[in-house]
Amino acid sequence: IKMLEKFGVEPSEVGGKTAAVEDFDAPTETMSSITPLLYQSGYITIKGYDSELGLYTLDIPNKEVRVGLMRSLLPYYVSTPTEKTNTMVAYLSRDIRNDDMDSALRRLQTFLFTIPYCDNTRYEGHYQQMFYIIFSLLGSFVDVEVRTKTTLYVMELKLDKTAGEAMEQINLKNYPERFALCGLPVVKVAINFDSERCTIGEWKLQTIDKW
Repeated sequence: IKMLEKFGVEPSEVGGKTAAVEDFDAPTETMSSITPLLYQSGYITIKGYDSELGLYTLDIPNKEVRVGLMRSLLPYYVSTPTEKTNTMVAYLSRDIRNDDMDSALRRLQTFLFTIPYCDNTRYEGHYQQMFYIIFSLLGSFVDVEVRTKTTLYVMELKLDKTAGEAMEQINLKNYPERFALCGLPVVKVAINFDSERCTIGEWKLQTIDKW
């Protein structure tokens, strides 16, 4: 966590790197980025090679490594016993598999409200990364969307604003249209995080069935 902070790397930025061999196969004591440490510790591995450019594609090896990494990072964002977190994630997973995002967010709201304490950071990205980690623990790759077998969820998180402003941001950036070809109904999920209460303040859901 200290090294990620030192090099300004967020959890969501750990994978998906392109680098020359000298960028990742270097002594960690002389490294100028987090890449050598992530590679030599096994958190990222070689996924491809462009022989023309001499560049390697580096990414998290598999789901198990991703989940293990996120579990190790979660205590920095949410201070709570591991057993309680695992239970919450399991129920959260069931809610989402049942396409019940409203119940999932209520569950997450209660969980965050009842944990011993949180880092009351006035930085929106802090909470976005916390959400990224929690949803990554569901065992699925998380980018700006969370996909189930029947629904695609597009999420926007705001800090100390309103769910309405988060929904405006989704509409402004045309997030749903980017995934129109997936053939699934899209649910826009607009969330506002309340930093004073250290939990989700409010949210809005809007379903788009047809394009």
